[in-house]
Amino acid sequence: MELEDDFDVLDPERLIQCPYNKHHRIRACRFPYHLVKCRKSYPKVAKELATCPFNARHLVPRADLSNHLTKCSDKGFIEQDVVNQSSGFQRDQMNAVSTWQAPPCDEDWETELLEQSDSPFIWGMSNSGINSSSIAFEQKNCLPSRVRAPESFPYTVSWKG
Repeated sequence: MELEDDFDVLDPERLIQCPYNKHHRIRACRFPYHLVKCRKSYPKVAKELATCPFNARHLVPRADLSNHLTKCSDKGFIEQDVVNQSSGFQRDQMNAVSTWQAPPCDEDWETELLEQSDSPFIWGMSNSGINSSSIAFEQKNCLPSRVRAPESFPYTVSWKG
């Protein structure tokens, strides 16, 4: 039975009762958003409730906060973090030296830029000429056979005579 309760706590579709209005039953995945909305709608009730420092979803009456803090189920997670920090566990991980090195780079963008032709890249056109004075463009249609390209554009193209 205890195992089923653990799965129920993790279920995002389970219903949770709103601390501001006992008639509100909200899915767990929407509960944080609902709390913000109801805090604005019920300002008097919001002043009477205190937020648990271990889990912001826990809103309890201010008078019961100290009792809640001793029994809060999320306190264990915070305590474990404190223990890890005090033992230097995270410090040791952060101080570990990485042995990763960048692989050698064979790219030379300046050389590639000089080797390219002087003609600009135009989508759908291929350059069949060798130098810029004898550039001949041919139209390439990459569309499937059942789709056709428009015969005219709604704008003028500056490079097209």
